[in-house]
Amino acid sequence: MTIITVNTARGRLSLEQRRELAETLTDAVLVPEVGRFAPAARPGFQVHFVERERDMMAIGGRLLADTGPEVDAMVIDIAVMDAAWQPEVRTEVIERVLAALAAACGLDKPAPGWWVNFRVIDEGSWGSSGGVLSVLPLLQSGVFTEERVKAVRAALGA
Repeated sequence: MTIITVNTARGRLSLEQRRELAETLTDAVLVPEVGRFAPAARPGFQVHFVERERDMMAIGGRLLADTGPEVDAMVIDIAVMDAAWQPEVRTEVIERVLAALAAACGLDKPAPGWWVNFRVIDEGSWGSSGGVLSVLPLLQSGVFTEERVKAVRAALGA
């Protein structure tokens, strides 16, 4: 299970951009997580778009409402199940997420006011379907590459 929350100023992203990002942000995390593109894993990913008025966001100590439209603030929060999230995998996820955002927004590179938080939810601290979830049973699903299965098992001591 992975939840990606995109926090933006109201109206920053159009409906078409959100449609594109729903898919590209999912894949930006899915591919490094499972080790390959695996459409069967997509149902385990949610993307949430949260919009705030420009007077409810600030950057550099100033409300966005008091700045020009060139000030572009966005926070993307990625919450993932405990697994093998070595620094190089986290780096890949963050870079893929920022690239997907830039592409959807028609930019050559991400804006400096876009920030990504990558959070790992401890084993036993994620719940759904009436119980606590673990990544370990998901390893049998066939979506993870053998390399990622081994890395996750090693990281969790399983």
